[in-house]
Amino acid sequence: MHPLGERLKQMVRLVRRKSHQLLEPERTTVYGADAMLMVLQLVLAEVNKRQSGEFRVALSDVLLAWKHLLMDKLGLRPPDGEAARPERRDVTLEAYEAFLKRSNAVDLVHVLGMCQQLSDDADSEELVSPVELYEFLSGGAEVSDARNSSVLSTPSATSRVRSSQVQSAVRRVFCSYLSLLVNAKDDLALALTLDVPSRALRPHTFTDVKHAARRAGMSLFLTVTSFVRAVQLGGKGYAPAPSDPLRKHIKGLSAFVHFLDNLGDILGETPDPSVCGSKLVCAIRGALVKGCDSRDICAAAEETASQLKEEICQLHQFQKDAAQAAGTGISPARPKAYAVNHATAYGGRDAVKVLLALLDNESVAEPCANKADLLSEDQPALNGIEGISVLTLFRSPEVSTGSSPEPLKKRAQSRLNLFKPKVQPRGIQSQFACTYRDDDEVPLNRVLHFPTLSQVPTHEHPAPKPAPPTSAKSSEIEPILVLRGRNANPIRAPGSDTAVKSTNKRKQADVETENEPPEKKKKKKKQQQQQPMKMNVKTTKKKKLIAGQATLTSFFRV
Repeated sequence: MHPLGERLKQMVRLVRRKSHQLLEPERTTVYGADAMLMVLQLVLAEVNKRQSGEFRVALSDVLLAWKHLLMDKLGLRPPDGEAARPERRDVTLEAYEAFLKRSNAVDLVHVLGMCQQLSDDADSEELVSPVELYEFLSGGAEVSDARNSSVLSTPSATSRVRSSQVQSAVRRVFCSYLSLLVNAKDDLALALTLDVPSRALRPHTFTDVKHAARRAGMSLFLTVTSFVRAVQLGGKGYAPAPSDPLRKHIKGLSAFVHFLDNLGDILGETPDPSVCGSKLVCAIRGALVKGCDSRDICAAAEETASQLKEEICQLHQFQKDAAQAAGTGISPARPKAYAVNHATAYGGRDAVKVLLALLDNESVAEPCANKADLLSEDQPALNGIEGISVLTLFRSPEVSTGSSPEPLKKRAQSRLNLFKPKVQPRGIQSQFACTYRDDDEVPLNRVLHFPTLSQVPTHEHPAPKPAPPTSAKSSEIEPILVLRGRNANPIRAPGSDTAVKSTNKRKQADVETENEPPEKKKKKKKQQQQQPMKMNVKTTKKKKLIAGQATLTSFFRV
């Protein structure tokens, strides 16, 4: 604990007791040193975007602006020989105050100013001087030249410091969830919890939510909640338009709102603040452990949950003792309606007071020693996928224009594909291709047709007739292959003229018999049965056929 820690707590308690005299809302969040520095980084990046069009800021510029911001707010004069103050400090201070006002938050410098107005002679000893507060917020280190400071601008690389960074990040997530239950306008808390644990919400989702909140003039959390409620409960007249950019993120946003609803139910249904705080912490711990596979994150979540439970029980006991010591034996008056659930949450009054006290103690905790660990974009991956800083979330992702070149690997592969030989597509083979020896003799992309005996040729082949056969091989009867096509000519096998003539005679005889009366048909049929069948079978050496060719040929001939 810092030597000023207890005095700062007393200062914040004094402001809490009499905050209704200066602050309109009752549930105002107090930002500590780390939260103030993160807000300043966002503000400087926003100012740079307005003037140069780029939402970026150097770490050295943030540290230098941090020093001068504290001096301006505390009314301190820079020492002699101090470097010139950064430009646009008035614009930066105005944007910083506007961010705190939108988030319904105050910083420790505001608390000191309110405490000076509210304090009397009895409380004057508990006040903290502006110089002491400046030393506390700046970390007690001289920042004469932030650009040459290696301690404040170099991220830590050791495993021990990395584990402490994970511990701090996990504790910020716990406190951010509790802060949303108390103050739904806390934009910084929503940025730290929207995708922790992982809900498949990327920076594009946060950018769409930010633009929608800016158009509606609401906080980020209220924008998300109203959109999800309109989708789930609204009818045709109240449901968002199909072109709403938030519709493509409805699953992740619904999961986030559902988890906050569960926490709100615990806050409203548990009367005992100690039990309520323990249930809230256990619910957040369970979500982190379930959504993260890292052992460091799980161990940090377990340790943080046990610490917060103990702190909540101590704060509840302290408030009970203070109420009993201040009691007069008369039943306390019922609180006014506007003071119970004013502004944001809807939980029980005692549990909310304990959560506010817990967040106040967190705001007066010692600031981070290494500012680079807090502000750098290399943050612990609490969502199990990637570590994203608050600055990266608030920065709108760059839209691809298609002008950037492809990776070198893809370009080299596309160049090699040009030199590869192109494979010609194979034609569709006929279902009777298996009956031929050589595929080159007959084109396979045409369908072969074997004529039957009932088909009569309509024309003679224009090719000259071959010489009469001189050997027995010429009298062999082979099938005629007919190709289908416009100009296709029948392909005749050698020595097939005799077969063609005999086939024509049989067809002419069949045609004549079909035109005769039925009595003559019966008479001719009897005469044919009585005559012995003469078969002139010549023993000739047949050509060797492939298996299956004879069966197919005889089948189509019959």
